[in-house]
Amino acid sequence: MDPGVLRGLFTALLLVLFLGICAWAYSGKRRAMFDEAARRPLEPDDRPPPGPRPGS
Repeated sequence: MDPGVLRGLFTALLLVLFLGICAWAYSGKRRAMFDEAARRPLEPDDRPPPGPRPGS
């Protein structure tokens, strides 16, 4: 095979992969998961703040 044909096939494969990832990311089934992940940094932590530990 000609190297140009291999490069073209590889480019087409990457395009299909990219479009598949975009379709996965923007699908309606994922919306709730992504909305929850987007709100997570704004929610209060249940963990104590970092700092020196008592007794150390």
